Amino acid sequence: QVQLVESGGGLVQPGGSLRLSCAASGSIASIDPMGWYRQGPGNQRELVATITSGSSTNYADSVKGRFTISRDNATNIVYLQMNSLKPEDTAVYYCNGYIHDRRTTYWGQGTQVTVSS
Repeated sequence: QVQLVESGGGLVQPGGSLRLSCAASGSIASIDPMGWYRQGPGNQRELVATITSGSSTNYADSVKGRFTISRDNATNIVYLQMNSLKPEDTAVYYCNGYIHDRRTTYWGQGTQVTVSS
């Protein structure tokens, strides 16, 4: 059984920072890439950032320069450092990862991020 569990969400004021974590557990030989997505109120789920095991990254234009994705390959944890947060960053943030030997993308349950004064 493979599980991805996010943590670190919460309420923050505009301009503030949060760090999200996502730990993948279970029988995992290789999980690559890993990524963060988000779904705001009334919106479709959208890409935030992805990262490969070789540390190649990709970001949505809306978060470039403010968010940083990183990962620990030894523990299969992916992080999302979010700085200069804006009210429009309010969303449920989901992590995912592609497990090659299962040919399946797994998703976490999501963590709420609310940016409000």
